[in-house]
Amino acid sequence: MIDFKRLAEYKDLFKFFSVHFDYPEKLTYHPKSFAVKEDLPEAISSHIDEYERNVMGFSLDENREEYIHTFDFEKKNSLFMTYANFEDGKERGQMLAKLKVLYEMFGLEMPDNELSDYLPLMCEFIYAGDWEDDDRKEGSFSLLIGVIEDGSYHLLKSLEKQESHYTPLVRALRETFKQCMRQPAGEQG
Repeated sequence: MIDFKRLAEYKDLFKFFSVHFDYPEKLTYHPKSFAVKEDLPEAISSHIDEYERNVMGFSLDENREEYIHTFDFEKKNSLFMTYANFEDGKERGQMLAKLKVLYEMFGLEMPDNELSDYLPLMCEFIYAGDWEDDDRKEGSFSLLIGVIEDGSYHLLKSLEKQESHYTPLVRALRETFKQCMRQPAGEQG
């Protein structure tokens, strides 16, 4: 089960993920953008620290080249979270439609030029969507997080093989979702 209180506490972190999984812009690597890690559990902040060290060692142009090489030219590194399972099949189209309805249900209009399973968009939705006081969030977010967890697992495995400097960013995202899960009563860890 999802701990929505914790998920809401991490809204700024999801904005960070949205920006850093998208094409690098001039302010993407501004030191202030990394301040988000200051009050996070070590299990998340350590991955963000590693990612920060990776990207800060390069110029903006070098980071842009790396981004394009990593995400635009490598099919296995897709930022489209349903692609690994469905590629361009009918099931993917159905999932994209479900995600679009989910976003609209919580007040986020989909850009016409974007697919609903694009990871930066999904993170932006968690940050900006009006879901905190909505009773429909449990089932909807189970679907959303399930899609991100599944897609990011495939992405992580591919990036690990390539020793990509984006690997710790994906680990931080996955750890964030782990931190946002509640154990059912009676299953204390």
